[in-house]
Amino acid sequence: MEIQLTPSMAVFKISEKAEKSLRAGHPWVFAEEVRAVEGEYENGALVQVRSMKGRFLGTGFVCEQSKIRVRVISTNANDRFDEAFWARRIKYAIDYRRTVMASDADFACCRLIFGEADSFPGLTVDRFGPVIVTQCLSRGIEGIKPMLYRLLIADLRARGERIDVLYERNDVKIRELEGLEQYTGFWAGDGLLTDTDGTVEIVENGVRYTVDYFTGQKTGFFLDQKYNRAAVACLARGRRVLDCFTHTGAFALNAAAGGAAHVTAVDVSQHAIDCARANAERNGLTERMDFLCADVFALLTEMGERKSCDYDMIILDPPAFTKSRDTVKSAIRGYREINRRAMQLLPRGGYLATCSCSHFMRDDYFRAMLREAAADAQVTLRQIEARQQSPDHPILPTVPETDYLKFYTFQVV
Repeated sequence: MEIQLTPSMAVFKISEKAEKSLRAGHPWVFAEEVRAVEGEYENGALVQVRSMKGRFLGTGFVCEQSKIRVRVISTNANDRFDEAFWARRIKYAIDYRRTVMASDADFACCRLIFGEADSFPGLTVDRFGPVIVTQCLSRGIEGIKPMLYRLLIADLRARGERIDVLYERNDVKIRELEGLEQYTGFWAGDGLLTDTDGTVEIVENGVRYTVDYFTGQKTGFFLDQKYNRAAVACLARGRRVLDCFTHTGAFALNAAAGGAAHVTAVDVSQHAIDCARANAERNGLTERMDFLCADVFALLTEMGERKSCDYDMIILDPPAFTKSRDTVKSAIRGYREINRRAMQLLPRGGYLATCSCSHFMRDDYFRAMLREAAADAQVTLRQIEARQQSPDHPILPTVPETDYLKFYTFQVV
């Protein structure tokens, strides 16, 4: 499927509510807000969005299957959506990462395109050294991705960056909401390799990892906690650390590399534990680390019941407990329970790092939950830092969906 770059003449007229949303900066038009359609168009094509009075509001990709009927990419009536337009967009995105990432090493492993935050609706592009991993959740972007990939690789190589592989991780069910099939595979072209083993070694904060971009979660590695992990490393020096929901061990490894006396990494997945242990061996950190395959809720409960805790720092980095507004209340209960248990286990003067990666779990909800957990645990928290996702995952204040990661560090006093 390839979409023509020239917009169709179709016009989608929308409700006053949707008009206000677009003018306020949110780029989505929901199907229920479309009041009239004038002209013909192809599914996935570019269409105009106008008010009921005919005022031009923007141009965007239409998808007949999705509740998000139009994803607006421009509010400039004079834009021409040719290759030069998309090359500029790619250049802006990469220039931004070159500026905000702290070092060349950080730029070598970062998110290059973050969907709507970079005006590429539904497109994720992560870089792991010479490997680019993409995920496309938008029918419109799916139609022009061959052009986007060529432009992206050309831009990076023109900057002297080595790019050997582009791998697509389109194996997520949400694609079906746009009428798109699930699949994974190499993108062939521009001299790229298509016969790798699906792994690549990266360095983040001085810690080495092997990224499995064939089967690892999301695109293979969570890049959004890069600087939060560095913050944990500073606090962990000389402490005994319990890293819960360790996944591939990133927080645990940063803590150990930062000088922790000892680190225990816990995850319910044996595969995750095996990966974390292998990463510890890769970095020569196994003497100060141990690994436990266990359910975190059960482990914290058991430790509380026997009133025994060998740790003076606990890290809580759980998966998203909610992926919709309908389950926020139950998610709050889950977050409160694990945070309460961790707070009760920590000694006076101990440290807690805790986070949520769901944008539905708003920051005010998360802060209120922490206050309630502290009250239940009968402890006082002294906040050290409030952080968010790393800047290669930029936040648009007008698009709440881009603001998803909450990360706090506290001392128990």
